[in-house]
Amino acid sequence: MQKNTSTLLQTYLQYQGSPFSDPGFAAPELQLSSLPSAAVSFKTWHAMDDAERLSRAQGAFLALTQHLQLVGDDQSDLNPGSPVLLAQLGAARLRAQGLLGNMAAIMTALGLPIPPEEDTLGLVSFGASAFERKCRGYIVTREYGHWTDRAVRDLALLKAKYPA
Repeated sequence: MQKNTSTLLQTYLQYQGSPFSDPGFAAPELQLSSLPSAAVSFKTWHAMDDAERLSRAQGAFLALTQHLQLVGDDQSDLNPGSPVLLAQLGAARLRAQGLLGNMAAIMTALGLPIPPEEDTLGLVSFGASAFERKCRGYIVTREYGHWTDRAVRDLALLKAKYPA
């Protein structure tokens, strides 16, 4: 899953044109209020308990599944002749949903409450410009990678704490 996140981001940027496809493009300052950022200091992350780590990851991947659907819809409109990109976005959404299920099973096994599903997108501006939709897709694909990396760390910590 981790390998696929960097491939997805690079493929996404390639299909968006300049400035997104320009070498070295990055815009870390761009965020979406409807999508939690994976960025957290090591000290804060390390101080979290299992329930908080899993709950945050669960909320993030729930939001990501919804956002990846929206980005896929946007790209169907903006880049209809890009089956590779559309397939990668669809696969990412399915992987995020699969991880959600796995995290729910882990939370249940640990006796932790599973956060309720909610509509994280809220009101979506369907009149957003092509550039705004490209920016939104960039943020979603970037954060998908960051959250996947963080989930790998979270699950490795759990695995070490609760050996099979």
